[in-house]
Amino acid sequence: MASATILHADLDAFYASVEQLLDPSLRGHPIAVGGGVVLAASYEAKAFGVRGGMPGRRARELCPQLRFVGGNFKEYQRLGDAAIKILGDYTPLVERLSIDEAFADVAGCERLFGPPEKIANEVRRRVREELGLPISVGVARTKHLAKIASQVAKPDGLVVVDTDNELAFLHDLPVELMWGVGPVTNERLARMGVRTIGQLARMPGQRLERLLGHALSEKLGALACNRDPREIRTHHRAQSAGAQSALGKKPAEATVYRPTLWHLADRIGTRCAPSLSPAGR
Repeated sequence: MASATILHADLDAFYASVEQLLDPSLRGHPIAVGGGVVLAASYEAKAFGVRGGMPGRRARELCPQLRFVGGNFKEYQRLGDAAIKILGDYTPLVERLSIDEAFADVAGCERLFGPPEKIANEVRRRVREELGLPISVGVARTKHLAKIASQVAKPDGLVVVDTDNELAFLHDLPVELMWGVGPVTNERLARMGVRTIGQLARMPGQRLERLLGHALSEKLGALACNRDPREIRTHHRAQSAGAQSALGKKPAEATVYRPTLWHLADRIGTRCAPSLSPAGR
């Protein structure tokens, strides 16, 4: 059996953590990035039930002392890039998933930097000391387990999954931690009495397929049984690029949406420009 060499690093409450870094007066207080809609929430806000995607009015009802901030997207990109670069200092096998998370395979790096757990701790220390941000890391034999481990490690922690106890670690966890289980799928599974990954693993395949369809049931059934052969992909072209800005309940007038559209187009254009230039081809 392969050893646990895959790291999943995930910056904690990233947008909100960056805002608290940029404005120390926000530290320790419940904050949300956005306005009409919550784009991200600090852990202090999450303690009140505030979540990303929630209407701003509902967030204020849950947490009357909640403070909204507009967002510093250039800083998010800069700090996210810097954190991923720290991972790249330990291995060339880095697969970035989003602005604030990535996989890394440190197999073969132990002679230089020590065992995977030590490397993970070094990454966490450097991100904290060099960037001032908290980051959680999961270490496991597979990508799926590593990603789940980083979620279990939050906030600002480290979880290493022992290769001899993978199923014991996995099967007691809530099914919504699985890659591919969103709110709708989670609700469907809950109606069938499936609340843990172990319960999902024991569910008959035909019954699961009737509930979720062939492709999703096959994928989740395999992951629940700890079958995940995927390797780190260091080079793959993004299929899309997006940007968002919450308008709240402002009137749908040109003076409102035109500046927002220009702003979003500028953000997308800036991110795409390197790949369109001769040097980036």
